[in-house]
Amino acid sequence: MTEPLWHTVHTYELTPTARDGIRAFLDTAFEGGFSDDDWDHTLGGIHTYARDDSGLLAHGSVVQRRVIHAHRSYRVGYVEGVAVRADRRREGLGDRVMTALEAVIDGAYAFGALSASDTGAALYAARDWQVWQGQIGVQGQIGVQGLSGVVPLPDEEGSTYVRGAAGRPLPSTSRKLIFDWRDGDVL
Repeated sequence: MTEPLWHTVHTYELTPTARDGIRAFLDTAFEGGFSDDDWDHTLGGIHTYARDDSGLLAHGSVVQRRVIHAHRSYRVGYVEGVAVRADRRREGLGDRVMTALEAVIDGAYAFGALSASDTGAALYAARDWQVWQGQIGVQGQIGVQGLSGVVPLPDEEGSTYVRGAAGRPLPSTSRKLIFDWRDGDVL
């Protein structure tokens, strides 16, 4: 087994072959539960991934989202598409992915956020990501007349994790985090 080669690149730097390979990898890693919208959410930011002679081993990306908290808009690094190939789990690859993504968040964003699956929650908690204790909402879908207001997302409460960037404090959980609208799973 060779040592994995690690890559950290912006979406625009991915060749079509690399992009297609990452999409196929995520489809397999999420056992068919990775939709076209999920893929779209993974693009447009910074990807980190590892490969060796056997193929892709791990992937994650961080993309910019807008979050409103207490009438202030924040640029947030939102983590997407984190996966490790099934036969290579528990080897620290997920930690290496998150280390790279957290460096991007620390250098470019007010804080990081993500929506964790039950399977992934332990990884994030072990890395000092915290469950957002306040309410979660989303700006309503944009229509011809503008925004339709804030839509509460009670199902996302308890699975939305946040992490202060570069040691900066997180916003107070006494106010709602309101994420920007997007198609598919909003978080």
